[in-house]
Amino acid sequence: MNAEDEAQNGGASQGNATYQRLLDEIREGRLMPGERLRETELAERLGVSRTPVREAIRQLEADGLVAHVPRIGASVRKLDYAEVMELYEMRAVLEGTAARLAARAASEVELLELAALNEQLAGAGTGPDASRLNRIFHATLLDAAKNRFLARSMLSLQRALMILGTSQMYDSARAVEAVEEHRRLLEGLMARDGAAAETAMRAHIEAAQRMRIRTLRERDRGMDDF
Repeated sequence: MNAEDEAQNGGASQGNATYQRLLDEIREGRLMPGERLRETELAERLGVSRTPVREAIRQLEADGLVAHVPRIGASVRKLDYAEVMELYEMRAVLEGTAARLAARAASEVELLELAALNEQLAGAGTGPDASRLNRIFHATLLDAAKNRFLARSMLSLQRALMILGTSQMYDSARAVEAVEEHRRLLEGLMARDGAAAETAMRAHIEAAQRMRIRTLRERDRGMDDF
């Protein structure tokens, strides 16, 4: 590999790392919907040049997470009420289907891993650890469904869901509810009852949807006060 190739690979690697950092910040709610992405400020904060920041913003735009607003520039996308409803409706369909398929296709090892993850989640309380464990639980269930086309559809949906900001696992009441909802899902999975597993998963997603709508309405009411 010559020096030019090394420089190109290094630039690509730096761009990918910057993209991942910004993606994590959107997921964790440190970059909020509607927030501007100023190249100079981001480059200084992340300790990189403007080029990888520019590349990362382009990739986030391709993912549908960032939009260019006239006279403002690149900003984290802000979903309206209808888009949030549509996202959760599709999530209920896809994850409900994943639960039904997993009841048939999951190995005993995968089911035991799901149960162990949920117990870890129960002990994690709230915050980033709970959020991470919850993501792993849902990803493990999707893997257990053993359907690559479903997995690809979920990946696209999960990227869009990141725009909503902070995970509900930061709310103590919702974190407790989610663990109990997971346990009802696990009962269906362990019984190899696809219909029961799908019903439990749909109920879980619908509960998350109700809280998300409540959060959005509270945010909008807060903005109206100014």
